[in-house]
Amino acid sequence: MAATAQPVVTRGIFVAGEWIETGGWDEVRSPYTGEVVGRVARGGAEHARRAIDAAEIALRSPIPQHERAAILGRIAQALDDRTEDAAQLISAEAGKPIKSARGEASRAVQTYIAAADAARTLTGERVAMDASPAGAGKLAFTLRVPIGIVGAISPFNFPLNLVAHKLAPALAAGCPVVLKPAPATPLTALFLAELTAEAGLPAGWLSVVCGPAAEIGDVLVEDERVKALTFTGSGPVGWSLRARAARKHVALELGNSTPMIVAADGDLEAAATAAATYAFAFSGQACISLQRVYVHRSVHDAFVELLVPKVEALVVGDPADEATDVGPVIDERSRDRILSWIARSGGTVLTGGELTDDGLIRPTVVSAPSGDSELSCGEAFGPVCTVQPYDTEDEAFRLANATPYGLQAGIFTRDLSLALRAARELEFGGVVVNDAPSVRVDHMPYGGVKESGNTREGPRYAVPELTEERLVVIDLG
Repeated sequence: MAATAQPVVTRGIFVAGEWIETGGWDEVRSPYTGEVVGRVARGGAEHARRAIDAAEIALRSPIPQHERAAILGRIAQALDDRTEDAAQLISAEAGKPIKSARGEASRAVQTYIAAADAARTLTGERVAMDASPAGAGKLAFTLRVPIGIVGAISPFNFPLNLVAHKLAPALAAGCPVVLKPAPATPLTALFLAELTAEAGLPAGWLSVVCGPAAEIGDVLVEDERVKALTFTGSGPVGWSLRARAARKHVALELGNSTPMIVAADGDLEAAATAAATYAFAFSGQACISLQRVYVHRSVHDAFVELLVPKVEALVVGDPADEATDVGPVIDERSRDRILSWIARSGGTVLTGGELTDDGLIRPTVVSAPSGDSELSCGEAFGPVCTVQPYDTEDEAFRLANATPYGLQAGIFTRDLSLALRAARELEFGGVVVNDAPSVRVDHMPYGGVKESGNTREGPRYAVPELTEERLVVIDLG
């Protein structure tokens, strides 16, 4: 498994505007080769508390909206100038194919641009007091004030752009942030902290503390000065955080078991291309990776005949190789779990279901798994999708909804009335028509219902959640 050699990156943690070497180190290893690609200083509860102390001091000197917007714009420009550096880091520590890593870096630029726009336009509203006789002669309006210190916990799968979706809206809202990045992928978050400091964000407004998740997370949950938590990751961890932090604002973006319906009149070629692309991009390790495909029985066989060759044409291998479409999953434990789910699915493996010579999971398509299998009900988070026929629209909607998750879903159809019915009846935060349900543009309102979360990302929608509304009433005499 010879990958392109990468220098070992050594980073301290970033606390209160300073780079700190704590004396302890954690290794960051390539999911493809297992080789060390980085060493990161190991922080702990004391560093998290120090970061909160600095954030508390920072709040005493608020940054005006125009300055926040300017700083966010400079971060966007710095990222734009160094997208290749960011992409190489993402690929090395996450095992993401380099061409996909470049796409993530470019998206993060757009996330910061959208946050800068949100910072400029953040405002309250006028209240029509004289709509009631008791309000005659009074002027009222609301202000949006920062909620306070934000604790952010980010996942491994998008170590730059999902960190950007934590940091940029908080800074746009005027809130300092203490970030705990995923232990598997801290290097990119620390790289972003470096760019943020260079862009002129004053000390204390951002700290990045790497180390034991429970130790640092406990501080963020228990310290009353932290007013909001924003978390992307597994459902059990996310809902546990919310239960423990009942007095904080807790924004959760969790998982999904993403369905796509292909109607009898749907564009089969487009649907098969979407499935082959979005079920296996980054080895299926995205919250909205396509997992379950339901195809009308009359076109099921034709769809499968289109899909399987497209999946088998995907290049599996070294994430540093420009030709690679599908790389490794994040670790051996995940690999073994995914293979066990495939083996227990009760369906027929049409392609894949085995390891390459490099030990990577071949992109896998499973036909007609049992309805109670993990592949039908759970979140695979791996390079596998299922295909199952249906007979009626009611059955298709029932199958798509038969999951505790509700992030995004999709349908391919030329029938506008069916598309609108899907928008009404699919129990998901987003419904995509005639494209993969994995589509995400970073300024759109993105988030789920049911077990998939309780928030909407996209800076315009996330920024207000990190503010409090303050009413001002003036008697005009």
